[in-house]
Amino acid sequence: MKKTLLTTAIALASTTGGISQAQAADLTISCGAVGAELTLCQEGVAAWEAKTGHEVDVVSTPNSSTERLSLYQQILSANSSDIDVMQIDVVWPGLLANHLLDLREVLGDDAAAGHFETIVTNNTIDDRLVAMPWFTDAGVLYYREDLLEEHGFEVPTTWQELTETARAIKQAEREAGNDRMQGYVFQGRAYEGLTVNALEWVASHGGGNVVEADGEVSINNPQAAEALDLAASWIGDISPNGVLNYTEEEARGVFQGGNSVFMRNWPYAWALAQSEDSDVRGNVGVTQLPAGGEDGESAAGLGGWNLAVSRYTENPELAADLVAFLTGEEEQKRRAIEASYNPTIDALYQDDEVLDAVPFFGTLYDTFTNAVARPSAPTGDAYGRVSNAFFSATHEVLSGTKDGAQAVEDLENELLRLKRRNW
Repeated sequence: MKKTLLTTAIALASTTGGISQAQAADLTISCGAVGAELTLCQEGVAAWEAKTGHEVDVVSTPNSSTERLSLYQQILSANSSDIDVMQIDVVWPGLLANHLLDLREVLGDDAAAGHFETIVTNNTIDDRLVAMPWFTDAGVLYYREDLLEEHGFEVPTTWQELTETARAIKQAEREAGNDRMQGYVFQGRAYEGLTVNALEWVASHGGGNVVEADGEVSINNPQAAEALDLAASWIGDISPNGVLNYTEEEARGVFQGGNSVFMRNWPYAWALAQSEDSDVRGNVGVTQLPAGGEDGESAAGLGGWNLAVSRYTENPELAADLVAFLTGEEEQKRRAIEASYNPTIDALYQDDEVLDAVPFFGTLYDTFTNAVARPSAPTGDAYGRVSNAFFSATHEVLSGTKDGAQAVEDLENELLRLKRRNW
């Protein structure tokens, strides 16, 4: 049994929502924290074990991506071999690259053939493929088809329309006796998920990408301030005060329990919303996120996760083979059909079985292929601090501590200081 830092990993997971005790095995993988994501990974690992005869420990990690990154950095900085294969966020390859195996060295030059080129490029650092695409993501808008029809509203195409529609339906539903109904739920906790939500608001209003591709800090502009102020107006109106502590799962719980008209979330929530125990089964629609206004455009934040092999693994070929299996077409198709995880293999978006299971994979294909990336590439190793500054500033606006104009001005100053030191 691996001992050095794995005990620490398990202890941290225990305090943040996931527990998995490792046993002696050929490999250890971290791939999911709780729920369907963890179950799907365990099933995929079991299939690889049956195929190869090898054994794998699945270690549950914190559900919060911010906490998971801290855990990985602790293990990798110690050159520990405790976790062989790691599930890493789309914005982490640049941060962790020095600690990760070049998968092309083990799997060959065509290791990522057929995967979305943009993600392969994202995962290639200094000509090294440090992670294989596993599933991609883009933010989408879920809505109650039955409630919009009952109250005579169309699907909103701008954030202002969403605000007005959510307010009207919430009020009508509460007057009819449903005192738990909310208008809109999203990811409002001060963590990486809020960075994505806020980037969507700002970009859709024409306010830029916080830090542009050339490294320019662009956040201090009227459109960005307006976007944050509009979001702040939702708190206590169409969104509950508790949304300030929501992650993806809290938002899904409210929506799937039948208590919100709209929800911003990732595609994974579709399969759960259509499950047999869902209170909204058969009454949910999915569309692109609203535009910022008549001159704005829909902006979906790019998400997704990859699988990487630690440079410190004692079994690099075996670990890379597990990664190749889990990110392969057959496994990605299973995950798409069973739990609506977006494949990173283009051919699966023309697969009839996949499209039957998740129809919006076809209608929102452009949304998934043109999603807005967080500014991890231009900020490099400083991205974690950049994101922390952005979601903290946004949370201050949502909480009423600052208005949008003051927040983006203060954020610009903080980012410029980081730029002078780190990128």
